[in-house]
Amino acid sequence: MDTENEITLRLRFQKESKENSESILLKFENYSKIKSNDFTIKTSDNHIWLDIAPSKRKYWTPHLHLELEPKNDSVTHIRGLYGPDPTLWTFFMFLHFIIAGIFLIFCAIAYSDSILKNSITLDLIIMTLMTFFWFFLYYLAKSIRKKGYPQMNELENYFNTIITS
Repeated sequence: MDTENEITLRLRFQKESKENSESILLKFENYSKIKSNDFTIKTSDNHIWLDIAPSKRKYWTPHLHLELEPKNDSVTHIRGLYGPDPTLWTFFMFLHFIIAGIFLIFCAIAYSDSILKNSITLDLIIMTLMTFFWFFLYYLAKSIRKKGYPQMNELENYFNTIITS
């Protein structure tokens, strides 16, 4: 997967497997029973989560969520989604909503000041700062994702190992 040319923060992939979803799920369940020092596996229905072991996690450590979609009795469509730690993702979304809220509040205040013929300079400065902070969060998230590339590749290799076994 070419992660360098992706704009999205949460990388996705799709793969076809010539096995049915039950046999793929069974492979992952069997691997989850083997205690690995590097990975943890959780399964629920047609969903599988691959994580780096807690002893090797950093704040930028990704996890891999797989969804198995049976096409017919012998073919399964696998959707994969790499994502950050859910706590980190929630924190980033919280910051995005705060920045968007401040932007919209000062946009309304600027409109009111404009109608009242007051100065809107401070309002425009704060709106510009919020835009700057939003871009800063985007580039911060990109740099966090870049730090997670090696572990992302480890997860992908482990996933491929299980699928081909």
